[in-house]
Amino acid sequence: MRSKVHTKPFGNPKPHKHKSSGHRIQVHPVAFYAGFAALVATNIVTLVGFLMAPDISKLFSGPNTSVLTAYEDRVSQLRLEVDRLQSRHYAQAGDINLQLQELAQQQEVLVEQHQYVKQLADKAAALGIDSGAPATPDAGDDVAPPPASTPAATDGDAGAQVAAVAASVNAMMNDSRQALVALSDEASAKTDRILGALETVGIEPKMPEGEPLAEGGPLLPPVDVTSDTPSLVDDANNVALALDRFQAAKNAANVAPVHKPVATLARISSTFGNRKDPFTGRLAFHSGLDFAAPQGTTVVSAGKGVVSFVGQISGYGNVVEVTHPDGLITRYGHLSAFIAKQGDAVDTGTPIARVGSTGRSTGPHLHFEVRRAEDAVDPAQYLNAGKVLQKILAG
Repeated sequence: MRSKVHTKPFGNPKPHKHKSSGHRIQVHPVAFYAGFAALVATNIVTLVGFLMAPDISKLFSGPNTSVLTAYEDRVSQLRLEVDRLQSRHYAQAGDINLQLQELAQQQEVLVEQHQYVKQLADKAAALGIDSGAPATPDAGDDVAPPPASTPAATDGDAGAQVAAVAASVNAMMNDSRQALVALSDEASAKTDRILGALETVGIEPKMPEGEPLAEGGPLLPPVDVTSDTPSLVDDANNVALALDRFQAAKNAANVAPVHKPVATLARISSTFGNRKDPFTGRLAFHSGLDFAAPQGTTVVSAGKGVVSFVGQISGYGNVVEVTHPDGLITRYGHLSAFIAKQGDAVDTGTPIARVGSTGRSTGPHLHFEVRRAEDAVDPAQYLNAGKVLQKILAG
């Protein structure tokens, strides 16, 4: 007869009535928490070392794709590390778990805000804005370096290192805020310089002032609210407006009639104002600038506008006039040929005619005038403003 085989059920066996020959294993609570804290500290050190990489402010030191990519990698790795710590120790961490939850919320804010910051950085680079990065921390700054090794940690040690990671996240966000402020200042400074140069010749472009904020909600009494996570929203919105204003000022500078009207180098043979008339020898008023240039040299529009006249005017010979959006009129005289037709829309630098010697002229040259309210004004002021604007936009 077969003997019965007793199988051991899955799970913890029921205790037998007879005495057990083994010893029951017990884990002391202190040992359990010490082991848990050591595990947390190991992950924290990895995260601290990660956060102490080169400053985020390098994102704004220029159009450097590798720096931007490195920052994005830092944000992604931060998200993974915090999520891993939170999920692993959610049920056991106590106070540490609460700190990790706060850290997870901070890194979520950081990820969201970084997307906006990245868009602003791309727009600034496209407009030619370089803020210059803030200085990196000195040795005396209150920035704790990551520990060289990881000894067995107590609960207090682990909590302190979690707090250090949170401080590093805040420092990272503060670096972003400083870079945004520098970016806004740079864009605003250039905008002011452009508007100042245009103002010297009476050009006042319409500038964006920002849309009114869409806000609302119930009227509640004020409360004390504290947050360890600095917000980049206000700084980012300021940068967005500063970039919009710079773009508007830059567009105004590019289309204003302040650019040289000949496509090649040309000597100024006569200036604006009273001069000795080349035909009579007596003092007479000269209403423009004369650019001596070979016959057939291309004449270009000094700014954006519409060709309002093509034909002949007594004393000027063949003439093209361009009316600009701000009401200024530029006149080009003594032409040998027309390229543009009346009604054509032209941009700065669009060919409109060719140099000649028609009308009251002693040789091939371009007579260039700027007229405001039918009165001739000194074109040199406008061309000088154009030179200043070119330096601002090139800088």
